[in-house]
Amino acid sequence: MHHFLTRQAGVLTTAQALRHLSAKTVRHRVAAGRWQQPHRAILVTHNGPIDVEQRRWIAVLGIGHHAVLAGSTAAEAAGLRGFTDPTVHVLIPHGHRPERVPSGVTVHRTAAWRDSDVLWTGRPPHTRMARSIVDAAQWARTDDDAQALVAAAFQQRLTTERDMRDILERLTRARRRRLIALTVADAAGGAHSLSEVDFGSLCRRHRLPAPSRQVVRNDAVGRRRYLDVLFEEWHVHVEIDGGQHLEVRHAWADMQRQNDLWTAGERVLRFPAWAVRREPDAVAAQVRAALRAAGWRGTL
Repeated sequence: MHHFLTRQAGVLTTAQALRHLSAKTVRHRVAAGRWQQPHRAILVTHNGPIDVEQRRWIAVLGIGHHAVLAGSTAAEAAGLRGFTDPTVHVLIPHGHRPERVPSGVTVHRTAAWRDSDVLWTGRPPHTRMARSIVDAAQWARTDDDAQALVAAAFQQRLTTERDMRDILERLTRARRRRLIALTVADAAGGAHSLSEVDFGSLCRRHRLPAPSRQVVRNDAVGRRRYLDVLFEEWHVHVEIDGGQHLEVRHAWADMQRQNDLWTAGERVLRFPAWAVRREPDAVAAQVRAALRAAGWRGTL
């Protein structure tokens, strides 16, 4: 029993407990308040608060039938930061019907099940990162949430374009499949924030040339600088300002970078992240004007 307790963070199935203890002993420990029974066939071998890892084990063990953590739950368990979801998402093969689902758990069924999509040695077992992110994006509440998940996975270097495309090729009926694929293309091309992903979509929608993202340049004193968006052929640079740009130190650093760019002969446009999302027509008009002033002869 020690093996199960160590591996499963103190969570046992009733069947596992009965391999080592009598039914009377198990009932007594629950009745005495030494153990808890949060689900019909699940025991927690202490009487304190149930933590995140234990909630995940309760979900997987309580459902059984090859159940694994999936979506944002699996991604968070494997290292994704910034997307805590109180719901535990679990994936099972199509056709399986759990009798009772533990509280706080959402079960998803899939016909596109492959054992190779799962890290079975995980604690608990969970889908691999690319599958987790695609599932999280298709189950997300909004399109913005879906794009943010994909962008974050690339920003945190947790997945690759090839792995994501392999999953999308198999999940032909995935919700938001086209949006996820476009976001993958943007993120893999260097768009490391949601606002930069939005800007890539804006360029396609308004028939602007495809820019480069996160280009490295040396400033006037030789320091490495990362440019958000660069239309390299026309020397037009676009800076997308998030919340950090409101802080004094960040604002001064941005001013220095912009001054260096102007000194080097580049046109610099700056937009707040909210404008890229909420006022895309106005942003596109200014970018188009700057590009045409720099010699671009594209669409009006």
